[in-house]
Amino acid sequence: MTSRPAPPPADLPRLPPRRRDASKRDHGRVVVVGGSLGMAGAPALAAMAALRSGAGLVELLVPDPVAAIAAGFDPCVMTRGLPAGPDGTFAAAALPDIGRRAAAADAVAIGPGIGRSDDVESIVSQLWRDLGRPAVFDADALWAISRCRRDALAVHAGPRLLTPHAGEMLRLLGEEPSSDRGRDRAALERDAEELAAAIDAVLLLKGPRTLVVDASRHRTHNETGNPGMATAGTGDVLTGVAAALAAQGLAARDAARLGAWVHGRAGDAAAADLGEVSMTAADLLARLHVAFRDAAC
Repeated sequence: MTSRPAPPPADLPRLPPRRRDASKRDHGRVVVVGGSLGMAGAPALAAMAALRSGAGLVELLVPDPVAAIAAGFDPCVMTRGLPAGPDGTFAAAALPDIGRRAAAADAVAIGPGIGRSDDVESIVSQLWRDLGRPAVFDADALWAISRCRRDALAVHAGPRLLTPHAGEMLRLLGEEPSSDRGRDRAALERDAEELAAAIDAVLLLKGPRTLVVDASRHRTHNETGNPGMATAGTGDVLTGVAAALAAQGLAARDAARLGAWVHGRAGDAAAADLGEVSMTAADLLARLHVAFRDAAC
């Protein structure tokens, strides 16, 4: 007999009920910035997760060479190809369009599949500094901002949410990501708390009992999720979920906390159906509705 999942915490943030006369424009516009040659699926997962998490409109900005591939994942996502360099990542010429379209969003997700190059580093660092919208930074966007001075990261025009795993967290601290296996989790969480305070951001440190900590050092641990979620693409789904929640008006800390719970609960539903070995990120995406129904209880 399968046991029922534990109810959500009483203080878990929730989305407000939808009005009967609501339109898609009442539930937020998300812009996802990412993708590169060979990595069209990552930003597409984030965009589809944003739609499944209640965003009314989702626009996907990717380099031209992967635009057709990215557009083929879901007809509900608006996809736009922008200038690319020879390596298939964004060229510097893409920044004006990215900046304009991101400025028109209610929240922005930056990084899934975006790759690494000098132009990507410049684009990400300028968005970090100048974008006056809530923004979630993940994947190689974290690589880009890890190359900035910490005092420079403290200057930004809008709320910032970072979603590193342990290796990415070490890179943000100026250490080698390959050393994450030997790093004490409690020490890493203390470092995440220090970094959040130093750069006035929310950090969602992924892993067992995912940590959410903000600039005031307010900490919570998430209790949903399972080892089957340690598979490619699940982080991209989380990025899309968090961006959609921010676009619907949740503060960055609340979007991180509810996003982590929903993401983990979807993973638990997938594990219950498929087992931990066989589940994929697409299975989480397909069960976000279960998690959001449970979160509303």
